[in-house]
Amino acid sequence: MALPVLSSSAVKFRRVLAHFPQELSLAFAYGSGVFRQAGASAEHGENNMLDFVFAVDDAVTWHMTNLLKNRSHYSFLKFFGPKKITTIQRYGAGIYYNTLVPCNGRMIKYGVISTDALIEDLFHWKTLYVAGRLQKPVKILAQNENSKLQAALVSNLKSAVTAAFLMLPESFSEEDLYMQIAGLSYSGDFRMIIGEDKSKVQNIVKPNVAHFQKLYSNILQDCPQVVYKHHLGRLEASIDKSPEGQFTQLMALPKTLQQKITALVNPPGKNRDVEEILLQVAHDPDCGFVVNQGISGIVRSSSIVQSAKTILTAGAKKSVTYSMKKLYKMTKGGLKKTS
Repeated sequence: MALPVLSSSAVKFRRVLAHFPQELSLAFAYGSGVFRQAGASAEHGENNMLDFVFAVDDAVTWHMTNLLKNRSHYSFLKFFGPKKITTIQRYGAGIYYNTLVPCNGRMIKYGVISTDALIEDLFHWKTLYVAGRLQKPVKILAQNENSKLQAALVSNLKSAVTAAFLMLPESFSEEDLYMQIAGLSYSGDFRMIIGEDKSKVQNIVKPNVAHFQKLYSNILQDCPQVVYKHHLGRLEASIDKSPEGQFTQLMALPKTLQQKITALVNPPGKNRDVEEILLQVAHDPDCGFVVNQGISGIVRSSSIVQSAKTILTAGAKKSVTYSMKKLYKMTKGGLKKTS
């Protein structure tokens, strides 16, 4: 099953891509510069920074080539060379960002992640950082024939649906489902307290339901618990909330999330296997809350380390500028809500 590529023109994004080394296993654009968010005018979207992620098989070689082509994009770390840059990349969420980079008349930010680290995050939710980005609509710009990566992309979407089912009530709307999925990677992110618009998830989903449908329609059509009437744009779900049903879903969750749930529920010094603990959680009326806490634990630790890395990868001046832009957006979002 192929990950859907959204159909609207990607010419301006591919022009940006042309500035970089072309050895990419996956490249995608995401965020408010690509998909319009609620409360923002079309003109505002045109002025927003464009966000990209590049997955590369050999990070050292890619950074070495990029340093030759685009040395000015890097902070003082460029003086330490591609090996040191790649070492720093591995910390936190395994992604190295260059931010506030002028390109083709726009400001861009791009992250570089190794293909292996991306695949691990997609399958196991090790950090839910890039996997979380790919649970929401993105514009795929380049993708090679890596079958393991393709399988991981689909697995990540299926896991997002499973986690959302566990946290939602027995019956819910299609928009409820997408709101739950879109919120997964923000759960526990300290930047949602300082630096992000509190209504961010709602702003992402409401204007982009059609894009979420393209992303998830195949998975929902194959899901026995859902009657997905795509031609009517309607989803009818009746989720099995019995302990047996919840246990099946818990066993299908990514490995890191299962481990986080286990750590939350299992008292220190008591060695029980994961299956036994998940069976206990399946019988818990607060099962969905426990799953949410597990996801928050994954996101919290990776977002803190990744944000700390920004001071190194962006440099002090760009870090302050980028943080101020985030705070401005958060304040503006808060003012709109209260007005």
